[in-house]
Amino acid sequence: MSNVFSFTGTVGRDAEVRTTPNGQTVLNVTVANNIGFGDRQQTIWVRVALWGKRAEGQLQNYLKKGQQVFVSGELSQREYQANDGTTRTSLELNANIIDLLGKRNEQGSVAQPQQNYQPQQQQQSTPAQQNYPANDSYDDVPF
Repeated sequence: MSNVFSFTGTVGRDAEVRTTPNGQTVLNVTVANNIGFGDRQQTIWVRVALWGKRAEGQLQNYLKKGQQVFVSGELSQREYQANDGTTRTSLELNANIIDLLGKRNEQGSVAQPQQNYQPQQQQQSTPAQQNYPANDSYDDVPF
């Protein structure tokens, strides 16, 4: 059985690409995901790794702090000793998919996703289209 975890979040710091001693390329990025709402809202930080040829492309140039992303992959949990001697837990995801959402503006905050631009084309209206008023009212629909 496969362990797949998918979520949307915000990049916490710029992505880094490195090469392991055995020659594999890995892109690392930390992504924040907010769960809950109001005074019960929490932020979960997930360390994301993208391996191989997909890590070698230009993706690191777009995974900057503040960028919204969709991430999907295999989730694991690792325990480690912090500098103060306490045991901490880290969520790590081996990504299969990293998609950019929206666009990043100049101040570093994330803007809302843009609508796809569609050039206006003149269309001839058919008689069926001309029968409907501009402001349709659906108040009298029985369902």
